[in-house]
Amino acid sequence: MTARQVLPADAGRLPRSPRLLNAARAACPGISRRPAIGINMRARRVMGRMVAFIAVAVIASGCAEIAAADPDALWKIVGGQCVPEAQASGRPGQCTSVNLAGHYAILKDIFGRTQHLLIPTERVAGIESPSILEPNAPDYWADGWSSRKVVEASLKQPLAANQFGLEINSEFRRTQQQLHIHMDCMRPDVIDVLAAYRKEKPDQWRWETLGGVRYRIMRVTSLTQNNDPFRIVARDHPDSQTMATQTILVTGAGPSADQDGWLVLNSGLDVDNGTGTAEGLLDHACRLADAQ
Repeated sequence: MTARQVLPADAGRLPRSPRLLNAARAACPGISRRPAIGINMRARRVMGRMVAFIAVAVIASGCAEIAAADPDALWKIVGGQCVPEAQASGRPGQCTSVNLAGHYAILKDIFGRTQHLLIPTERVAGIESPSILEPNAPDYWADGWSSRKVVEASLKQPLAANQFGLEINSEFRRTQQQLHIHMDCMRPDVIDVLAAYRKEKPDQWRWETLGGVRYRIMRVTSLTQNNDPFRIVARDHPDSQTMATQTILVTGAGPSADQDGWLVLNSGLDVDNGTGTAEGLLDHACRLADAQ
């Protein structure tokens, strides 16, 4: 998750929602749930405002402040709250959904208009983890794609396949030590450039420069088995150390993934003019919806 330091324009307004404050408390265990016995009413009001300000800061930063202090914040939410709640009651807790059979949860990121995260329900550090390449590993990319309706629900309108993207950062461009795949809208200008790859021959890399950054792009006809993006990138990066430097983005090759397939974009810190994060190709404001 990318750190954001600037508070939004309405940061001065304190949230009144108990759900909002509870989310901040859950993400930041140090936030008190109630004033200590014996504290006077004025002190209680001050403490209440402090909790509210912390909640605002959490929302504004997209968990940046939490992540800087606690790289296990996501895991504490999913593994410590969402999964036990799903096991006990069938409800997802703070998560949007929990798929115990699929080994993943979907969590609304508190940064961005529509951004969600796919997070494994088992401990998996990130893109460098050998477990994601095992033969029986969950199909996180396919699961993320089939879960895109949560982004559409936040947007209140459907997205074409090439308007939606999934992205994972390298070990060196993330703040959390639990694998998470970003789910959100694509930038309109990136969609325009990638349109040229709609009919590209599958399973072959082509190089492209996007915003001054070098990416290689492959069109695929599925996101599972040998076409799982983790496995595709790992063919050229067979050990954890080199995989740790990689970033991957997946989007539709055209408006319909069923007809056009998908594009896998890959860059890395080992590439000249490369990057360890493709998250900038996503648009967490989802401005394309405003143009429709």
